[in-house]
Amino acid sequence: MQTSLAAVDFFAAKLVYETDPSDLAAARASGNPPLVIDTRSEASWRQGRIPDAVHIPNAELAERIGDVAPELDREIVVYCWGPGCNGSTRGALILATLGYTNVKELIGGFEYWAREGLAVVTENGRTRRDADPLTAPVAPA
Repeated sequence: MQTSLAAVDFFAAKLVYETDPSDLAAARASGNPPLVIDTRSEASWRQGRIPDAVHIPNAELAERIGDVAPELDREIVVYCWGPGCNGSTRGALILATLGYTNVKELIGGFEYWAREGLAVVTENGRTRRDADPLTAPVAPA
């Protein structure tokens, strides 16, 4: 069987520049969590967000990122709504263009973070929904 170097390069790059909700949760539980940036609108932010995320909509990202991440090698994960939203891709591109070297996009975005039963913060406080069995294993009844 012949290996396609283009495919190997493509999939290796995806793993460098993307993370999923469970890997982000594990990274956040480590002693050195990444900076998590929510690129959505103010209304979306108020509706729900990843705990301890920093809200910087893409239109403000270039101007404000230095306030929260002055070092260009800081590990940063950006997210937006979900798979149907490219706001995190746009945010990651903005950061890479500015010289940030350790930027990842959260695949599945806020939608899959919440659907996997991970903690979220709303205007009413911290909450957690049951995991969706189509996105994460659920405990036996």
